[in-house]
Amino acid sequence: MKGGPYKLRRRAKELSLILIVLVGATVLLWTWDRSPVLTSSLPSKNKLLHLSPDIKTVPLEPKRHVKEEISTLTRSEVINNKEEHHFDETSSTDTTETVPIQKKEEEATKHKHGPKREKTGVIKTGSSSTQIEETKNVILLEKTSEKEEKTVENQACNHAKGKWVIDDRRPLYSGFGCKQWLAPMWACRLMQRQDFAFEKTRWQPKDCDMEEFEGSKFLARMRDKTLAFVGDSLGRQQFQSLMCMITAGKNSSDVLDVGKEYGLVIPPGGKRPNGWAYRFPSTNTTVIYYWSSTLCDLEPLNVKDPHTEYAMHLDRPPAFLHQFLPKIDVVVLNSGHHWNRGKLMANRWVMYVGGVPNNNSKIADMGSAKNFTIHSTVKWVDSQLPKYPLLKAFYRSISPRHFVNGDWNTGGSCDNTTPMSIGKEVLQEESSDYSAASAVRGTGVKLLDITALSQVRDEGHISQFSITATPGVQDCLHWCLPGVPDTWNEILFAQI
Repeated sequence: MKGGPYKLRRRAKELSLILIVLVGATVLLWTWDRSPVLTSSLPSKNKLLHLSPDIKTVPLEPKRHVKEEISTLTRSEVINNKEEHHFDETSSTDTTETVPIQKKEEEATKHKHGPKREKTGVIKTGSSSTQIEETKNVILLEKTSEKEEKTVENQACNHAKGKWVIDDRRPLYSGFGCKQWLAPMWACRLMQRQDFAFEKTRWQPKDCDMEEFEGSKFLARMRDKTLAFVGDSLGRQQFQSLMCMITAGKNSSDVLDVGKEYGLVIPPGGKRPNGWAYRFPSTNTTVIYYWSSTLCDLEPLNVKDPHTEYAMHLDRPPAFLHQFLPKIDVVVLNSGHHWNRGKLMANRWVMYVGGVPNNNSKIADMGSAKNFTIHSTVKWVDSQLPKYPLLKAFYRSISPRHFVNGDWNTGGSCDNTTPMSIGKEVLQEESSDYSAASAVRGTGVKLLDITALSQVRDEGHISQFSITATPGVQDCLHWCLPGVPDTWNEILFAQI
């Protein structure tokens, strides 16, 4: 055919040009889509999350109670009293390093934000900006954050996590004025102590606000109800603290002593009753304290002998609970510091199990006997809850001691009088009182967990200023009032 070779060469050139144009266009479009520089010059419907130079790769998490957009989302945590990384609005530097996230933090995040999503935002670091892939999931996270906030707010607050802060509205009552309820041996304002900065501290739970305590609100909430503390001298401190808080430390002549209704009278030859019970007539609210340092039943082996030994029934709750639990609406139990050989021998207590002297070596030592008793009593109270469905039962975890360089009788001391806990956060997931936590697990009895938050308040003890202690002996067990036990009651109030 005429001109055939020429036409073929011409068509080949045209096809080559078309192919080159197509390849070039494809490369250009691909580069435009992938290049951070080109992309950053375009207006985008989705804003970018910028990371600070210290931040590497972390799971995306919306900050609670903050309504800023994702581009201005910030995060600040304190773990083990040290500040960790923060999200901010500065661009990140070049890096591909990944920050390992602790397992506990991942689990906490998973529980806090509900079911795990199938796809989450992936944070990548680039040369000049940080981009989030799976943009749809990020937007969904932003849209549902308000719902998640409401869900968190409706969940029970973990009052054991938080920090101590300065609050000039504290204390809730005067250590000078609450003489009607407060024993002088615990009123540090009546002692020689000069530093009272510890009274100006307030516990702030993490991620939630604790309801402000007011005596009138407490009485209204407890109208026609009875609250009973059953435990040792720390339980008595909590009882006296609550009485001062309800009355704001003022004399209340209308409050009735109803101890006789609960058998709380001075026994023959005794110095004081085994407890106290007071009633506020305006709301028919009764507050009781019953002394039971070991939370088990004590029975004299010979009622005619004033020096008789007592059967310490480790598997029986105190007789007071057996008799009066039907009349109680809120009960707070505690035990711990009387479980030592010296106390048992001084009180002539003999361990019994099953109605006979204990011969089980597994529960013969103090720690095992205490755990066995606490579990037994909590289990019994739990068995009573179906009979009294309105009953609220709490077991308060142990109040920490702060003896340094010895014990109470070997020169131990707690001389610090300055709050050292301000700004430090308590963030542990489990209670420091393992025995208490394990006893209530799986029961309807709630844990009033005050151990860790009290552990950082060593300056709040009576220390060397006790007016009843032997010279040279410090009290690093009991607390000054007003003081730390007031917080225990604020947490209790928030949970009833």
